[in-house]
Amino acid sequence: MTPDIIFEDNHVIVAVKPAGVLSQADGSDAPDILTIIKNYIKQRDNKPGNVFLGLIHRLDRNVEGVMVFAKTSKAASRISEQVRKHEVTKRYRAIVGGALKEKEGRLQFYLLKDKKNNVTSVYEKDPHKPDAKFSSLKYKTLRESQYNDKKISLVDVELETGRSHQIRAFMSRIGHPLLGDFKYNDRVYKGDICLQSYLIGFKHPISGEYKEYTLPMKDEGPWAVFGGK
Repeated sequence: MTPDIIFEDNHVIVAVKPAGVLSQADGSDAPDILTIIKNYIKQRDNKPGNVFLGLIHRLDRNVEGVMVFAKTSKAASRISEQVRKHEVTKRYRAIVGGALKEKEGRLQFYLLKDKKNNVTSVYEKDPHKPDAKFSSLKYKTLRESQYNDKKISLVDVELETGRSHQIRAFMSRIGHPLLGDFKYNDRVYKGDICLQSYLIGFKHPISGEYKEYTLPMKDEGPWAVFGGK
């Protein structure tokens, strides 16, 4: 597989992770974007030995999105520090069931990941759940439409924390699961989860210049209802 690279210099690579591809290897034979890009660089540049490529963040396997990777340990350290300080911008497009009563706002809950079953539970603050982590996001309804005679909404989401399955669990909790997300109670659409990580913004680890990199909206399935733009 040839990776879809949006930007590359001597320090970073910004590339698209397709839906169905892991962020990094998990011990199975499933393809992962980290290895795909490493192999691509090794062949393209005829590099002997191993290729260094730092994984800065992850996306769910069934989510398409733009990701940044570090080509040096210095770049990896500096961008990872931006992640820790919440200085990296991550925005998502999602299609959810129904029409949200509040068209924009902030959702704040506590999340607890069940690693064995790979599912995240959502709680209000609960002294009996000390391991649950505070999580927050901002959302805004962009458009509303119909799909298979069901009301649906196109929502823009900005993560303020980066928990596993955060958007999926949050939207299900408020009664608007993502289309295609059977794990979190959607029964409207049987295709891929309608979630796309379409924007990432960060300061270049060497120049310090802030830049954002984006993807166009998908144009198949429910996405086509909103024009694919």
